[in-house]
Amino acid sequence: MDLIEQYFPDLSPQQKEQIKALPGLYEEWNSRINVISRKDIDQITERHILHSLSIALFCPFPDGAQVLDVGTGGGFPGIPLAIMFPDVQFKLVDSIGKKIRVVNEIRSAIGLQNLEAQHVRAERIKNHYDIVTARAVTRLQPLWSWIRKILIKEGALYALKGGDLHEEIAEFQDAYPKTNVRMFDLHDRIELDFYETKKLLLVRKK
Repeated sequence: MDLIEQYFPDLSPQQKEQIKALPGLYEEWNSRINVISRKDIDQITERHILHSLSIALFCPFPDGAQVLDVGTGGGFPGIPLAIMFPDVQFKLVDSIGKKIRVVNEIRSAIGLQNLEAQHVRAERIKNHYDIVTARAVTRLQPLWSWIRKILIKEGALYALKGGDLHEEIAEFQDAYPKTNVRMFDLHDRIELDFYETKKLLLVRKK
């Protein structure tokens, strides 16, 4: 929890309690349903919770926004972001039902009121959203093809990725020239070894 407070010193007591509960809950559920790699579970705060919250260091969400988290897995980045932004509505979706079960169990355990989760593929979603989030889901081009029609005109995709993304971005903009892509280097704000190659991509329609 000290690591999270280092970057987010203004959390409310409720937010602190909710975040503090996550490592134990995920360790318990991961022993039954594998949603986090075994080597990462001991570093969940640095590699999953803080990584999810890193979006907030660059692109805070406005109150009242409707956010869709695609390929959420066990709830990242959606659950930490829903804690961080209690006045934003989050929908978390994944194609694997047992992972959504974990999301719902953790949501219930920490009393998150602004989050719902559904076992559904992203390309089957019909509603429209202000923001779509994704964390290491797939390459940018197929990801955009899934979500571009459900993103409002002024909306944005926030994609957490790693490595050298220049080729991937060039491929994407060849396919979708009427888009703007901005890349943030997470290591600029979080000076930990894990974040040296981590990036946040902000994609908007022109």
